[in-house]
Amino acid sequence: MKVDGLPEGSVGWLHDAGRLFGRYHLRAVFRIRVHGRERMPASGPVLVVANHSSFVEPQLIFGMLPRRSAFLVKAELFAGIVGKFFLAIGQIPLKRGAIDRKPLMTAVGVLKDGGVVGIFPEGTRGAGDVGAAERGAAWLVRASGAVVLPIATRGTLKPANGKRRWRPRVDILVGEPFSPKVGPGKTGLDQGTEELRGELAALVKTLDDWRAENGFGTP
Repeated sequence: MKVDGLPEGSVGWLHDAGRLFGRYHLRAVFRIRVHGRERMPASGPVLVVANHSSFVEPQLIFGMLPRRSAFLVKAELFAGIVGKFFLAIGQIPLKRGAIDRKPLMTAVGVLKDGGVVGIFPEGTRGAGDVGAAERGAAWLVRASGAVVLPIATRGTLKPANGKRRWRPRVDILVGEPFSPKVGPGKTGLDQGTEELRGELAALVKTLDDWRAENGFGTP
């Protein structure tokens, strides 16, 4: 049976249980603060774009969003019972560095049904400052007409010396939804990708500046 806002084969109650787990299980490790959650549109197709510096951000964002969401997740994680669980809660496996339209078309289907899809435009973990972005997010916008919701997360990255403070402060900042212009062809994708990258990078900088002013440090 098709579950509203999720890919075919998803289990609604298990998805909702996974969101609750994502929302609360890391609170024993981090002091988590969410800013601007109310900016999430209450209905309609939304493409969430977020920075990525650790394994923690996907769990945090998945848990704190006020709506069901299907994230594009690297296919390597979809192995064994864990993979079956990810599929059951509506997550979409994506092969990095490969041409594979199936996950993108699955995401487009969710968006055209009025659902929420999440993607990390940087493509892999790094500094999380969004210095570069891949074209997938812009392609999804062009194919679905979804609005984009940028989300910045800071405080999850382990310090270079390997020593993390006890329950460090993690901030999640939800930006204003926007509709990037993604024209036809590769040029349109490149321009749309740069607009997306610039908006998300600016939001990350806003959060970095705020954390620095308030003594929380970064990243």
